Amino acid sequence: MSKTIMSKPTINNIMIKGATTIAILAALTGCQTLPSTEIKKPNNIVVDSNPLTAAMPAIDRQGHIAYVEEQGVGSAKVSTLYSIRPDGSDRQRIDQINGYIYAPAWSANGQLLAYSKQAPREHPKIYIYDKSSKTRNLVVNAEGSNMSASFSPDGQYLLYSSTVGGNADIYKVRLSDGDTRQLTMLPSTEVQPSYAPDAQSFVYVSDKVRAGSPRLYRYYFATQTAVPITTAGYAASPQLSMDGRHLAYLNGRKAAVMTLATGHVLNLADTGLDEPARLSPSGTYAVYPAYAPDVDGSQRSHVVIHSLSGHPSYTISSQDGGVIRSPVWGR
Repeated sequence: MSKTIMSKPTINNIMIKGATTIAILAALTGCQTLPSTEIKKPNNIVVDSNPLTAAMPAIDRQGHIAYVEEQGVGSAKVSTLYSIRPDGSDRQRIDQINGYIYAPAWSANGQLLAYSKQAPREHPKIYIYDKSSKTRNLVVNAEGSNMSASFSPDGQYLLYSSTVGGNADIYKVRLSDGDTRQLTMLPSTEVQPSYAPDAQSFVYVSDKVRAGSPRLYRYYFATQTAVPITTAGYAASPQLSMDGRHLAYLNGRKAAVMTLATGHVLNLADTGLDEPARLSPSGTYAVYPAYAPDVDGSQRSHVVIHSLSGHPSYTISSQDGGVIRSPVWGR
C-alpha cells in the first residue's frame, strides 16, 4: 500500500435546437455568445432573467463552471483556473501557476474542486479548493504524475491516476487521513477514473487490449473486476452523469455523450482541442471548449454550453484571450 502526503484539512440570434450530430462550425455558427466582461453580482444572487439560462433547471443555473485558461507556450506557459456561473457572471480566479493545471473536478455537492497542478521540473500534484473557505490544500504529492481526480459521492474519497509505481494506475485515497489503496495493477495504462453516483463502481480508461488505443471500462468495487464499455473505437476522458444514466467522453476527436442503457452516442462537436464533453448537474446540458468567432469577428477560445434538450446553446468567452481547457460544471 502506497501513501500520499496530505495536508489537513459577442452575438448570433440563431438558436440551435434538437440533439443532432454536428461538426464544430455548425455547432458554433448557431451559438449565442455571452460577453467576456465580468458581470458584478453578489455570489448568492442568480440572474433568472437571462434568456439563455432562465429555462435551465435550478441545479444547473445556480452552479459554477470551472475551467483552465492557458497563456503562452513552453517555459512561458501560464495556466489559470477560473470559476464562472453559466450566465457568464461572477468569474473568479481560483489558482494560477507558471506551468500547467489539469482536469478540474467538482465534488457532488459543488463545494470542493480537485485539480492537478504542475510547476516546471516538478511532477503534477493534486489539490483541493474549498469554495466556502476559499482555501487550497495539497492532497496527493506522491512521486510521479498524479492526475484526473474524481470525488466519491459522499466526498470522503478521491480516485486518481498516478505513475508512482512506474505504470499509470488508479488509486483511491481517503481524504480524512490520506490512507491510499492501489486499485489497478496491470502492465498497461489505467487513467481518468470517474465515480458512479452509487459509489459501487467507477469508469476509467485503459489501453490494455492494444497500446495507444484507449478504451473505456467499468470497475466494480465489490468484485474488484472491470468490464469493457462498448464504443466505436478510440475513447477517453469519461464522466458519468449524476444520475448514472449518461456518459460524457471523448469519442475519437469528438466531444460526445452516450446513453448507457441503449448505447446511443450523440457526437456534439469536433472541438479541435481533443477535449471531451462534461455534463451539467441535471444532465440536460454539456460543456466543452472550442474556438468560435467573437463579437469582433476574430477567433477566440470559448466555453460552449450545449443544450441536449432543445434549448438554445451558447458560448462564454475566455477572460484574457487564452486557450480554454477542461471546463466542468458543478452544483
